[in-house]
Amino acid sequence: MTQSPSRTATRTEQETSTRQEAMAAHPAGGAPARLAEHWIAGGAVPASGERTVERRDPRDGSPGAVVVVGTAGEVDRAVAAAWEARAAWRRAAPAERATALRTAAAAVAKAAPDLGRSLTASTGRLERQAVESAEVAASLLQEAATTGLGATGRTLAGAPSAVDVVRREPHGVVAVLTPWNDPFPAAAGLLAAALITGNTVVHKPSERSAVPGWQMARIIAEALPPGVLNVVNGDGETGAALVADERVALVAQVGSSATGRRIATAVGARGGRVLLENGGKDPILVDRGVDPRWAAEQIATGAFTNSGQLCTSVERVYVHEEVADAVVAELVRIATGMRVDDPSDDGSDLGPMVDDAQLEVVDRHVREAVAAGARRLAGGEPLGRDGAWYPPTVLDGCPDDVELMVEETFGPVAAVRRVGSFDEGLALAGAGRYGLAATVLTPHMGHALRAADELEVGTVKINAVFGGAPGGSADPRRDSGAGAGYGPDLLAAMTVLKAVHLEAAPQPGAA
Repeated sequence: MTQSPSRTATRTEQETSTRQEAMAAHPAGGAPARLAEHWIAGGAVPASGERTVERRDPRDGSPGAVVVVGTAGEVDRAVAAAWEARAAWRRAAPAERATALRTAAAAVAKAAPDLGRSLTASTGRLERQAVESAEVAASLLQEAATTGLGATGRTLAGAPSAVDVVRREPHGVVAVLTPWNDPFPAAAGLLAAALITGNTVVHKPSERSAVPGWQMARIIAEALPPGVLNVVNGDGETGAALVADERVALVAQVGSSATGRRIATAVGARGGRVLLENGGKDPILVDRGVDPRWAAEQIATGAFTNSGQLCTSVERVYVHEEVADAVVAELVRIATGMRVDDPSDDGSDLGPMVDDAQLEVVDRHVREAVAAGARRLAGGEPLGRDGAWYPPTVLDGCPDDVELMVEETFGPVAAVRRVGSFDEGLALAGAGRYGLAATVLTPHMGHALRAADELEVGTVKINAVFGGAPGGSADPRRDSGAGAGYGPDLLAAMTVLKAVHLEAAPQPGAA
C-alpha cells in the first residue's frame, strides 16, 4: 500500500481538485441546491434514490440543502466496498495507516474555514465556533495517528517452551453514524479510532448536517485507499439498512437515546456489537461558598454555548439556597446581555437553533415548566424572526417532574432549582435516566471528592463546566449509551481480543 513519490504527487493534485469541487457545492453564503452523491470505493457515486430530505437555512428559514436519500442498494454497495478493502487495510503497517491519518488531518485543518462556514449554514452554529470545531477534528485525526501506534496486545507468563500472547485485532467493517450538533469532532474521533486500528468504515452523517458532514468525510476518505472509508448520505432508513447488514461487525453511533436503543436491539439480534453515546440531561450543582459571578458564568457557558445544543450542555441547575439569589441575578444579567444575531458575525453570542422542530421542543418544555410554577426571568419564548431563533432563557423554581427537568431539551435554557443542602443537590443531580456528565462547583474539597465518587455518570467535572486533558476515557451510564466514546479505551473498543498459544512442533524422528 506504499505509494511511489510520483503517484503521491498526482494523487495530491487530484485530491485538491476534488476537495475544491466539494467545497464549491456549498458556497459560504448558503446551502447547495442538492446533495446527490455518495463516496464509495474511492470515488463519488451519484445517488439514485427518489426520496429526499429538504432542509431550511436556520438563519432565515429560506430553502437549504436537498439531500437525496441513500437506497438500500447503495448501502449494500458501500458495505461491499468496505468488506473488500478490509483484508489489505488490516495488513497495512500501523505506520502506513498513521501516515494516511496525518495526511487527512492536514487536509481537514486547511479546509477548516470552509468547513466552518458550511456548518454554520446548515445548523446555525456560530461561525467562529464551527471553524474551531473543524480544527478540533483535525487534531483528533492527528492524535489517533500517534496514540494508535501504542500497545496492540500483551505477552503472557506461560510455559518456557511456548509463547503466549493476546492480540488486538480489528473488528472488520465498522458503521459510524454521527449527529448534527457537533458533527466534525464526533465523526473524526470515531473514524480515526476505527481506521488506525485497521477497520474499514461506512459512515452516515446526520441528515440535519449532511453537507458539512459529507464534506469532511470526503476529505478524510481522499487520503485513504479505495474502500477503506465509504460515505452514504441519507436519513433514518438509510441508517437502519446499514445497521442491519450482517457484514457490519460494530456499529458506533452518537445521537439520540431512542435511536441508540433501536440500534442496540437490531445489532444485538444478529450478534454484532455496539458503541453508543446518546442523550444527556446534564446537571450542574452550585455549592454554598462559591463566587456568584463565577458560578453564573459557568452556568451560562454550559447552558448557552451552541444554543444549548451540545451532548454535554448544562440542562439542570441546582443552586444552594445560601447563594441562589446572587447566582440567579448574575445569570439573568448575563443572559439578557447576550447578543443573539447573525452567526457569521464575530460579535454574536448565540446563533439560531438547528431547525423549527428543535425550536418547538424547547418552546414546549419551557411553556410547560412555566405553567407548572417556574418563574421566567429571562427569555422564555421564540424571538419571532424568520428562522429558528430562541433567546438565552433563565427559569427559577423549576418543578422536578416537568419535561424541562427530566427529558433532553437541547436548547439555550438554564432551568434553576434551589436546594437546601449539598446532600439534596447531589441526590437530585444524580437522579434520572441519563448518565452522560455532571458538573459541581464547590470550594469544599470533601464535597468535591464525594461528587466524584457518588455521581453515577460518565464524566464528573469539578469547578469547570467544560475541559479535560487529552486521553481521558468515559463510559456513559443508563440511557446515555454504552462503551467508551473517546480516549485510549475507544481504540480498545475498536478491536477484538485473540489469545494465541504457540509451541514449536517436534522435529521428525526426534526422541
